[in-house]
Amino acid sequence: MTTSSASSSASPIILAFSGGLDTSFCVPWLKETYDRPVVTVCINTGGLDDAAAKNLEQRALALGAREHVLVEARQIFFDRVIRFLIAGNVRRGHLYPLCVGAERGIQAQLLAEIATERGSDTVAHGCTAAGNDQVRFEVALRTINPALEVLAPVRDQAFVRPEQIAYLERHGFPVPAKGTAYSINRGLWGVSIGGRETLNSRGSIPEEAWVLSPDALAHPRPAETHVVGFDQGIPVRLDGAPLNPVALIERLEALAGPFGIGRGIHVGDTVLGTKGRVAFEAPAADVLLTAHRELEKLTLSALQLRIKDTVAASYGDFVHEGKQLDAACRDIEALLASSQRFVTGDVHVQFRTGSIFIEGVTSKHSLMAATKGVYGESAGEWTAADALGYSKILSLTGMLQTRAAAGTDEQP
Repeated sequence: MTTSSASSSASPIILAFSGGLDTSFCVPWLKETYDRPVVTVCINTGGLDDAAAKNLEQRALALGAREHVLVEARQIFFDRVIRFLIAGNVRRGHLYPLCVGAERGIQAQLLAEIATERGSDTVAHGCTAAGNDQVRFEVALRTINPALEVLAPVRDQAFVRPEQIAYLERHGFPVPAKGTAYSINRGLWGVSIGGRETLNSRGSIPEEAWVLSPDALAHPRPAETHVVGFDQGIPVRLDGAPLNPVALIERLEALAGPFGIGRGIHVGDTVLGTKGRVAFEAPAADVLLTAHRELEKLTLSALQLRIKDTVAASYGDFVHEGKQLDAACRDIEALLASSQRFVTGDVHVQFRTGSIFIEGVTSKHSLMAATKGVYGESAGEWTAADALGYSKILSLTGMLQTRAAAGTDEQP
């Protein structure tokens, strides 16, 4: 079943292409059904090496795509999303660092830009009706360009895997090799892993299913200490060496992943309103979020941290739901960027098997070093009498509540 507008247009259909079964099926099906050329697009937001990129292009062309476009978007992903996830110390459910899914808004933006460049009025994706990505893609695409028509054949025509495989085989197209029993998504900010164990809430995935850290806990490694340097909230140095944030994240993943750092299994609310569960490995995200949080404790006031935590939680929700193009997110990002003016310094992080330990933090903007007092030892900008008076004033609310609760007529 087709829509009249998609059938009547002669422009190419711009398809978000991952090379899996769903998007592989979409290439020839869209081409045949709508009698239009298909341009496949891969937006690289991490986890794609040169060999994999070449394989994707070959697969797309073999499936009948008129053209395959690879967009390098790791830096864009960092600049537009990850830097704010770090600034907000964003973890869903106080655990999951949005390692996969946060990039969908960026991918949708770039997909829409390519559609405009190619003179196309139609984009397509291979999402099913069961996941979050369908919503993220379509909310973002319609926000960017409400005139775009969005096709989702696998979802809208309710195709199942055996039907897709049979279609490809019947038409002589290559069928993606059957992978493991686990669905793996990998990006710059981490890896997500889904399998039969994550369909319920009872147990963990097996050790061999972890991508970055199989058997890490069974074979402990000697502890290592590394120094992460931040400049206004942006990670820019590792062990004293200046690095682009993208390269720094990739290096941290290689260093911390084998320790089993950043592993977790997250239970959370899907965009559709149900509960979902996913295993993840996000070693670089875990290191950077933890290190950044400790640097902020040294350089920001309690009030700043409280306000940041409030808006950052909403920001994480919006990114998760595909609403990161909403104007409200620009407002939150402006606050987060402003809050990072003095978040500059070095964090000494010890990698241990399965965990990280913050050894110490230094900053030229340290609020701890700014006082003349020493906590628990000596007063600084105040006297003992000042401290006594402050304690009395601070206790007034509790005193009055106690008297009121007792119904006493006693006056203060």
